[in-house]
Amino acid sequence: MPNNKNKIGDGDYLDFEEKVADLDRQMNELCKLSSIKGIDYSAEIRRLQREQVAELKRIYSNLTAWQTVQVARHPKRPILSDYLDLMVKDFRELHGDRCFGDDRAVIAGFGQIGREKVLIVGQNKGKNTNEKISCNFGCPNPEGYRKAITKMKFAAKYNIPVVTLIDTPGAYPGIGAEERGQAQAIAVNLMEMSRLPVPIICICIGEGGSGGALGIGVGDRLAMLEFAYYSVISPEGCAAILWRDGSQAADAAEALKLTSKDLHKLGLIDAVIPEPLGGAHRNIHDTVYNVEKYIIKTLACLKRTKIDNLLENRYKKLRSIGKFPANNLRRKTQVSTDRIKAAARAASKKSKPVPAKV
Repeated sequence: MPNNKNKIGDGDYLDFEEKVADLDRQMNELCKLSSIKGIDYSAEIRRLQREQVAELKRIYSNLTAWQTVQVARHPKRPILSDYLDLMVKDFRELHGDRCFGDDRAVIAGFGQIGREKVLIVGQNKGKNTNEKISCNFGCPNPEGYRKAITKMKFAAKYNIPVVTLIDTPGAYPGIGAEERGQAQAIAVNLMEMSRLPVPIICICIGEGGSGGALGIGVGDRLAMLEFAYYSVISPEGCAAILWRDGSQAADAAEALKLTSKDLHKLGLIDAVIPEPLGGAHRNIHDTVYNVEKYIIKTLACLKRTKIDNLLENRYKKLRSIGKFPANNLRRKTQVSTDRIKAAARAASKKSKPVPAKV
């Protein structure tokens, strides 16, 4: 059942949650009538709650790719600051990239998760309007990526594992970011993280857009929350390029295979972290607990592996992306191959026309 502590306002329901919103309104009306008239409506309220749970199960067990994107972008979905407050003890933030400045879209610092001391690096979207503007709505600048890798190298010096929390629509596309080397900053992070001699756990907690997500997304384990998305480009951007029409975003989302279910099936991510019924925005505490449990369990496993083996496994994992087993490929293309061979045999059996005698 959805957690009542994280109440959803009338404007916070998604387009496909109309029935859920209607049931919520009915329950609120009954609660008000009960307090005004002193009549016990508890039986009716419980019936409506059961209906709401059944409806949420029906909706969230069959989300389309575009609906998943909408859930990942929900304004009340937990962001980096929620995880730092609820999951990390004694967090100490580190600032600056020793080159240009301190990008507020990327937060880095030391803290404790469970009994493990870790470096946390995450992308920050901000809670209120001022915070959102100061951190470019979660779109990092080059100095943000340089800050991240600088702090990761510092952590590696003292053998401290790294945990990254990915939540960005993409790297900031402004002219200043390009002038300061946006592409190079991301490329350097990919190279350096691939050989960092400490365990690295990457988790996509919301949006995982393009190179902006990859800039802190290279590690030994890559996990996603159930209703997060991870993609080479946003659905709107893909639709604008392919169809010259951003309204085709739903079709683009389906084609991109950006959901956790699709990516796990393709072998691009290692685990899917379950979310509470109705999405992370309905129960922030349970969501954070699930992420914390995954980090603790995975870190315990990775710390038992020798560093040389860890780096070798990481290298093999990265090199295997995009490979497709030959047998599977042969099986998938067998029908077409047989059809082509049959057509070729049929063509060879046809009698060739004899040229007319002159």
